[in-house]
Amino acid sequence: MGSTIIFGCGNTLMGDDGFGPAVVDKLNGGGTLPDGVEAIDAMTGVREYLFDYLLSEEGRPEHIIILDAVDFEERIPGELFCIESSSIPAKKIHDFSLHQFPTVNLLQELEAHTSIRVTILAAQAEYIPAEIEPGLTKSMKSAVAKACEKILHIVQNQQNEVTINDV
Repeated sequence: MGSTIIFGCGNTLMGDDGFGPAVVDKLNGGGTLPDGVEAIDAMTGVREYLFDYLLSEEGRPEHIIILDAVDFEERIPGELFCIESSSIPAKKIHDFSLHQFPTVNLLQELEAHTSIRVTILAAQAEYIPAEIEPGLTKSMKSAVAKACEKILHIVQNQQNEVTINDV
């Protein structure tokens, strides 16, 4: 099995925006990640990692999984779903903290010009405060546990090429 890097994106001081780091915390604390899989709390700095992978010829993972909270009107708080970087509607890019430019471009470049596969697992936020207010809502805490299960399913079945529709 090849290498997989999981990035938890978000700000733990801003309510449900801390989803990604919370999932990484739980994955790293459970000791259940298979060999070749690393989970990193990227906080709000995932761009630097992605930029390094785009420029580097060596040490690239085969698969990048990105975890982030989103605010999409048509979704239910705590709902998990996958998003392809190329399919994020332009009007929604500003709602997806990870996909502020240039991050969306970096993801698309990685997919187009390297052999890295990118999976984005998003969770619908219930509450992201305007000012500092740490802590996840009940619905997002539930999403953290479900996301860990989905991530483990993805990394344990990579040889069978799990697709976005399977998640």
